[in-house]
This record gives sequence, structure tokens and C-alpha cells, in this order.
Amino acid sequence: MCDHNKNIYLPYLATVEEVIDETPDVRTLRLVFQDEQVRENFSFRAGQFAEYSAFGAGESTFCIASSPTRKGYIECCFRAVGRVTESLRRLEVGDTMGVRGPYGNSFPIEQFFGKNLLFVTGGIALPPLRTLIWNCLDWRDKFGDITIVYGARTEADLVYKRELKEWEERSDVRLVKTVDPGGNGPEWDGKVGFVPTVLDELAPSADNCIALVCGPPIMIKFTLPVLEKLGFGDEEIYTTLENRMKCGLGKCGRCNVGNIYVCKDGPVFTAKQVKAMPLEY
Repeated sequence: MCDHNKNIYLPYLATVEEVIDETPDVRTLRLVFQDEQVRENFSFRAGQFAEYSAFGAGESTFCIASSPTRKGYIECCFRAVGRVTESLRRLEVGDTMGVRGPYGNSFPIEQFFGKNLLFVTGGIALPPLRTLIWNCLDWRDKFGDITIVYGARTEADLVYKRELKEWEERSDVRLVKTVDPGGNGPEWDGKVGFVPTVLDELAPSADNCIALVCGPPIMIKFTLPVLEKLGFGDEEIYTTLENRMKCGLGKCGRCNVGNIYVCKDGPVFTAKQVKAMPLEY
């Protein structure tokens, strides 16, 4: 955990060590903290997020997409959709940017020990679960079956294509890829259909299983009833909500839903907690 005895709004300086284009508009940055002490002491848990700043443009909120088991660097993944993210996208290897964090709660991974895991995600929402997927794969003997259902609008929109291939080739992981109808090319080897439909057809067992869901609101809306139909209880379903956070500290009020601040009380919630939120979310 970082020491925030200094100005809480002052970011740590980090160097861009690697730039990876996941899709035409989604990019991963691998970052190394410039201060050796920060680099050695920085720790986080899967599910936490950070504030990433492009100097002169501002900062944006993303999850820490790399696993806490991988030391010496962190990674963020984002789509260039506005002033800050466009500025972050222009950064090159060797450039300096800022990082504040980690913030928020995390997935209670210790509570998942001995259980089967079902990851359900779509498009750019894979990064918030990727941190947990790699955390679990690096501690593989602590979990039962691991199934990943991942979909995107088209083949081109799938992120982490190299890792998808690696997961597909592992004997201890079941990966099911899907693209929306019309989003597949002639060499597509996955399924065709929306994520909730494919999940329904797959019908994974809810017995001793935790479901971890992250995706566009419309995907989550139609996925939760499928999980309920399969027998998952609301406290056996976890999701992460990140799309409304700004300051990360509960100061700006942008992310509050009723009496809940997503940045401080979340971003990880059970389905039971999400259903108790006001309808505005």
C-alpha cells in the first residue's frame, strides 16, 4: 500500500515501459514507478483502481489491470474516448505520467479458495477481471475449475488476444470466446452470440461456484437473470462498477449512488449490494 502522508492529490511518477495496442482504439500501458522505494513497496489487491494522469490534460480512473502477484510494474488498459485518454494514448515508451492509488476495495479472493470460478465479461470490461484471473492462475492450486466466458462485438474488439490464446491452450482453464452475430470472420473459431445467450447455452454448474461479472450495463442486465436461473445466489455473484468514478477519494461526489460512494465502498460489489442500490444506477 502506498504512503499518502504527502499531498493526497500528488501522483507518483511512473515511466511507460511498454505500449501494447489491444484493438484499434484500446491500449495497454505497462508502468514502472521512478522512485525505487515506491516501486518496491507499492502493493494492491485485485479489484482496486488508480488514477492515471497525463500531465497538462488531467487524470482518468481505470482499474489496475495487472495481477498483484506480478511485481515491479503495474498495467492499465483504456479506450481513447476523450481529452485525457487521448493524451495518455499519445505517450510512448520512456515517457513520464502520474499514478495515484491504489484505491477502493477488492475481490475477497481468500473467500474463493476451494471454489470453482466463473468469469463472465465483455469487450473492454475484461481488464478489471484480468487482474483477478491472473491472480487466481498464479495461485492455481487454491481453486477448483476456472471457466472464462468472454465476448465482444467483433473479433477485432477482443482485448488481450495473446492471453486469450494462452488461456485457451491451458488444460486447467476453460475459455469460451464469442462475438456478436455478424462480428465473426471466416477463420473465427469461437462461438457466435451475445454473452448472456452463450452463458445460458453453456449452463455452468452453480455448485460451489463463484460468478464474477464485468461488462457493459446492458450485458450485466441480461447476464444476472441467467446466473439466477442457473442457481447462483446474489451473494455468489460479484461485479465491479467503475464508470462513474472521478477523484477516487469520495470528495467530488460524482460516483455516489444514494448513500454509497463507489470509489470508497466499491468498486467491487455483490449482486445483492447492486440490487439494493437506487434505480439511478
